[in-house]
Amino acid sequence: MSGARTLLLMRHAEAGNGVGVEDFDRELTDRGRNQAEAVGRLLSERGYAPDHVLCSAARRTRQTLDGVLGAMSPSRRPEVDYSEAVYSAGVDTLLELVNYVDADAETVLVVAHNPTVAQMAASFVGNEALAAYAPATVAAVELEVEWLYAAPGTGSGVLLN
Repeated sequence: MSGARTLLLMRHAEAGNGVGVEDFDRELTDRGRNQAEAVGRLLSERGYAPDHVLCSAARRTRQTLDGVLGAMSPSRRPEVDYSEAVYSAGVDTLLELVNYVDADAETVLVVAHNPTVAQMAASFVGNEALAAYAPATVAAVELEVEWLYAAPGTGSGVLLN
């Protein structure tokens, strides 16, 4: 293994306004489904193949991940952790969850919510990420350390879309 680690930080795709529905149960719009598939194609074109996923347990993040992976058609499905902790996580908790990822994973995809995912991306990419993190935005962070030590300053990233 090369030792290179890539952290993909994705905000869920566009969801409905959720009138009359618990926030946790909000679903993607048709546009959101298309966005998720577009991100999957983008990741494939750029050569990213997640082998581990941390995904909020909320309906819209699960649907986003399904669209991304469906469009990528990976040769082997990544290990996926659907986590209620990701749903409510702040940046510190989300980083802690990344720190616990198996050391053998090379590419980890996080599918989460704003403002946390934008704040986490900004800590690697720069503050422009805060304003630019529309639904289905994804950043790629090349880490210089193992997952256990991942923290702001241990890698650099770019917004992919």
